This record gives sequence, C-alpha cells and structure tokens, in this order.
Amino acid sequence: MRTVNIRCSKCSKEYIIREEILLSHSDRESVSMPCPNCKAAILIRIPKLQENAPETGAETRAPAGDESSLTGESLKARIFRTMKDLPPMPQVAQRARQVLANPNSSYSDLAKVIETDQGIVTRVLKMANSPYYGRSGNVSTVQHASAVLGTKTLMEVLSLACSSEILGKTLDGYDLSAGDLWKHSLAVARGSQILALRVKPELEQDAFSAGLIHDVGKLILDPYIHERKPEFQSFVKLENESFLVAEQRLLGFDHAELASEVCERWQIPSHIAQAIRFHHDPTPSDRDILTHIVHMADAIAIMSGIGGGLDGLLYSIHGDVMETLRMREEDVMEIMADVASYVEKTTQDQ
Repeated sequence: MRTVNIRCSKCSKEYIIREEILLSHSDRESVSMPCPNCKAAILIRIPKLQENAPETGAETRAPAGDESSLTGESLKARIFRTMKDLPPMPQVAQRARQVLANPNSSYSDLAKVIETDQGIVTRVLKMANSPYYGRSGNVSTVQHASAVLGTKTLMEVLSLACSSEILGKTLDGYDLSAGDLWKHSLAVARGSQILALRVKPELEQDAFSAGLIHDVGKLILDPYIHERKPEFQSFVKLENESFLVAEQRLLGFDHAELASEVCERWQIPSHIAQAIRFHHDPTPSDRDILTHIVHMADAIAIMSGIGGGLDGLLYSIHGDVMETLRMREEDVMEIMADVASYVEKTTQDQ
C-alpha cells in the first residue's frame, strides 16, 4: 500500500492519503483541500504517474510478495483462498434446517445433527439455560432442549450458539471491542424477528438468521481493514463519508457485498444472502420485505447504541423503509426497548 503523508501548515495536524486517490487528479500539478481540524487550505502536490502505471480506476495489485494493497476481485480471491480458516459457523444450523424441512423428522434426528459438534452442544445448552429462555439449570441434553423449547425456539438457540464464539471477537479494524459485534448482531436478529412478526410472520426465522449474520463480512474483512486503518480513518475525516463508503472506495467492495458472497458459498438461502447484501441500502432489492426488515433492525440497533463502532458514523435510514414496513415512531421505540432487554438477558453470564 502506497500512501502520502500531508500536514496542515496552520494547525500541524497530520493526515495519510492513499496515493491512488491523488493519482485520480493526475491532470493537475496540485490540489487544495480544507483541513478537517482547522479548515485551513492544505496544498497537496500530485505525484507523477510512473511509466506503464495502471490507468485510473483500474484494479491495483501490490508488488510481488506484498498483497497488502490488493483491491476488488483480487482481494476477494485472496480472502476466499483463506476461507478454510473460518469456523464452519452456519453448517450445523444449515443441516438442522434441512432436517426440519423433512416432515418425517423427529426431535431425535435434530439432536443427532447438533451433537456432531460438541462445542456447539455446550453453547446450545448454555443458551437454552440463559435467563431469557427461562429454563435456568433445567435443560441438560439437546434432545431435552428440543422437547421443552420446541423446534422453532431450538433453531433460534442453535443459531445463537453457532455464531456466539466467532462474533464475540475483538475487531480492531472496526474499533469493536470483544462482544460488541456479538451484541450488535443479537440486537439486529431480535429486531428483525420482531419486525417480521409484525409485517410478515412467515419470515420470522429467516429474519432472525439474516439479522444474526448480517455483519459477518466485518469479521472477515477486519484484518484487511486493520492493516490499512490510518488510510480508512483519513478517508472518513477528509471526505466526510461513512466507513461503508470508505470500504467501497478503498477496497472496491464493502462488508455487506462480501458477506452475501460468503453466504452463497455456505449455501445459505439466496433470499437471506440478498437481505444481507443490501441491508445498508434496500433500494436494489426491488422492495424485498426481508431486506427492508434487516435494514430497519440494523438502524434500530445503532440508534440504541449497540455495537455500531466506526460503521455507525454517518449511518442513515433509507427514506421509504418506515412506510414500506408500516412502522410508526412509537413502534420503533417499543422495538428499541425490547431489543435492549433481549441483548442484556441473552448475554447475561455468557
């Protein structure tokens, strides 16, 4: 990654700018920009294009042996090459979905699928005995959990158990402390579930699942964001744009786009992948209800101050979402209160 350091002559504040941004103005000798700190003009000289350099807008590759500045499809290819390092979070839940889709399946069949991963079993039992589900100390086996909770609630608990470990990690690139992404994901999952029950009840489980993993792209992108963090911080300050736009401009894609492609590789249903892909802006979804639900739930979680991190900066709710979902201000306040209570109870003693 090639960057240029600039300093304001008035307040001495220093910034880092990616050279590619300056080269997009290569038809000039210099450009002027206001200092975000003191508003004084900073004159920046434009570096000369090297012979045979890539055209403006072309994907940039790092020198041999250095992949730190890959962008676009090249960066995605690198990420997918390392996908084997990701925990198989959705697989158990996906197999459980398939069992439930079979009308001849039983609690025993479902338990057998879950019991293929003892780590998941431990977390399922811990979640099932949490204060929120009101079974403290009473659920001792997965089959018992199936019987006392019912398959719908057990699937919810299973989804939580499958995601709790990896979503609980610290994400330095996004300024999210340990547990922040997990709490935010819980909030969006619960908010999506409530909205679905009010708008389209048959989407309840899909809404919960989509909300829970809507930000898995952050988990995957975090190391790449972290190694370029000064560049991202400078972009957000200088351009007065959201962190999401910084991803799009500096990486060539954002965490939502990456997450949707990962979901396809994990064989998660396409309508859930679509909701995740467009959860920041549902416009391209052609008024898809699930996408609007996850978008609204994400906004409610951020409004509640639950795990927004850097991505919460300059976040906006799409204009027609409230109307599409037939939500009123008082509905939003009720959901915010429910979400906050859910996150607190679900993470208690976790």
